[in-house]
Amino acid sequence: QVHLVESGGGLVQAGGSLRLSCLASGRIFSINSMGWYRQAPGKERELVASMSSRGSTNYADSVKGRFTISRDNAKNTVALQMNNLKPEDTAVYYCTAEGAYTMPTMTSYDYWGQGTQVTVSS
Repeated sequence: QVHLVESGGGLVQAGGSLRLSCLASGRIFSINSMGWYRQAPGKERELVASMSSRGSTNYADSVKGRFTISRDNAKNTVALQMNNLKPEDTAVYYCTAEGAYTMPTMTSYDYWGQGTQVTVSS
């Protein structure tokens, strides 16, 4: 079992910045991919950014050039630096750990955090 705890959400004006952080805890052996999804009211959940254990990244087109994902494999943490925020970035942001192997079973599952609200005012 892996537990994900997010922090850093809040209310910010358009053009401002926020930094989201997520800590994965449990008997973790390794995590293939850590990242962030978001879900706005009335919309489907979408990938924002992800990073593999080797450092390769994937970003939604809508956030490229504004958001930066970072990860510390040793600490099982992932962060999302969000700059030049726009009202359309308003959503609940979820941290994910995909392909997480835990001891002693070494079985892989995907895990989600509870979500943190990001609200960008115009």
